[in-house]
Amino acid sequence: MLQTLEIPSIQEGGLRDYIQYLLNTPYELITCIIEIAIDIFIVVKFIKLLKGTRALQLITGIIVLIFMTILSSLFNLRILNFLLTSFMTYGVLLLIVMFQPEIRRALEQLGSSKVNKFFGIEQDIATKVKENIYKVTIATTELSRSKTGALIVFERDIKLKDIIETGVLINGEISPQLLVNIFKQNTPLHDGAVIISEHKIMAAACMLPLASDKNISKGLGTRHRSALGISKESDSIAVVVSEETGKISVAKNGTLIADVKEEALKQILIKNLVPKIEEKKKWGKKNKS
Repeated sequence: MLQTLEIPSIQEGGLRDYIQYLLNTPYELITCIIEIAIDIFIVVKFIKLLKGTRALQLITGIIVLIFMTILSSLFNLRILNFLLTSFMTYGVLLLIVMFQPEIRRALEQLGSSKVNKFFGIEQDIATKVKENIYKVTIATTELSRSKTGALIVFERDIKLKDIIETGVLINGEISPQLLVNIFKQNTPLHDGAVIISEHKIMAAACMLPLASDKNISKGLGTRHRSALGISKESDSIAVVVSEETGKISVAKNGTLIADVKEEALKQILIKNLVPKIEEKKKWGKKNKS
């Protein structure tokens, strides 16, 4: 006859008996440690996900109650343990009813970008760069129609930290609405360049070096000279919208491509920005192998 090893339950034998059982069975102890590590990871990620919402108060309250229940069991505080255990049975249902809107909102987020990031299902970088290019193109076209001057710089391999520090830090998601609002006349950030770095609008109202070549046309304004200057001193690409004509230009390697249409702008940016991302991915895979 095979002997069966009885696993004591926390409710019946108490937490001490369960800990003693784990110490006597190394396999169960390792499994328990892995499970606790996974649970802590999930809790921490959910707290980050819910940061800034009322639901975080609910999670914090439940964690405190669980912690107090464990302590009361460890120190044989029977009355407190009974009260906490009873509350845990019925109080959690009460909290769920109280925070029903937040819980519903969290469930509605399943499959959203936040939950995808939570489980590590990050969007492909090349796809994200293309989406950002489309957003910038939409904003640039809108600024061109209204003849609103604009200067947008895409950082590439050479970092533009010193340029970013000359402006106002934003570190915001790229959106056509935000870009259009930044360059609106008489707004605090309209004068200067926007720097796009790490797939975000990193800073606005940044000061760029001016190109001082004698070959440059005297008809070019400060924005165009700045675009040429930054594209010459780094490998960045600058998009300019003329305040006088509304025409779009692209500066790359100290050369200005003038009067660029919407579709052409999109293709120029994709051609110069997306391959850089794909090359880095390939290089990373080669290094791993």
